[in-house]
Amino acid sequence: MEEFEIAAKTVAQAIKQAEKQLGIKRDQFEVAVVRKGKAGILGVGGEEAVIKVKPLAPPEKDVITVATEVLETLLTLMGITGKVQASSDEVPVALGVEGDDLGILIGRRGQTLASLEYIVKLIVATRLKAWLPLSVDVAEYKKRRRDSLERLALHLAEQVKSRSRAMTLEPMPAGERRIIHLTLANHPDVTTHSMGEGENRKVVILLKQS
Repeated sequence: MEEFEIAAKTVAQAIKQAEKQLGIKRDQFEVAVVRKGKAGILGVGGEEAVIKVKPLAPPEKDVITVATEVLETLLTLMGITGKVQASSDEVPVALGVEGDDLGILIGRRGQTLASLEYIVKLIVATRLKAWLPLSVDVAEYKKRRRDSLERLALHLAEQVKSRSRAMTLEPMPAGERRIIHLTLANHPDVTTHSMGEGENRKVVILLKQS
């Protein structure tokens, strides 16, 4: 968790200020006193107290409950019917949505799903005062997409090997490029690298240099 440094006239005032700034209670963060501070003489030579504050990680049960509630609320606001379920009771939290006609939540190449996941992360982080690892999947899209990309990577690797020439894939989001790289990381004959900028960044598969 990220640490925050707060200064005030006294340690007690700094702690009160920390509660106000972070929007959480005293038992939800750790305090380390950097400097106790001193009043000085007639207002001269005084020093402010300085503390370091570190929010405590919320219990895993709370994270899962809040994340599930947030996603369910978003679906309701969007007028979409779907069942939200956590794949386990541990962090990192993985939420899945099941139901009929959920393609609208996935979007072209998973772009809508990526945006939904980010919004859920943002709201959960705001409510729990901590940025936590969290993923959202819809109708197992990510799993199916990962399996498809792994098969594609292995197929193209064989093409590169048999034709002795590099092959370039279509532009992909960073997460999908990572799947290609990891799938072929230990391949005996080919290697990979990314090229391009921004949304046009793509993976190139080429023969290893002998």
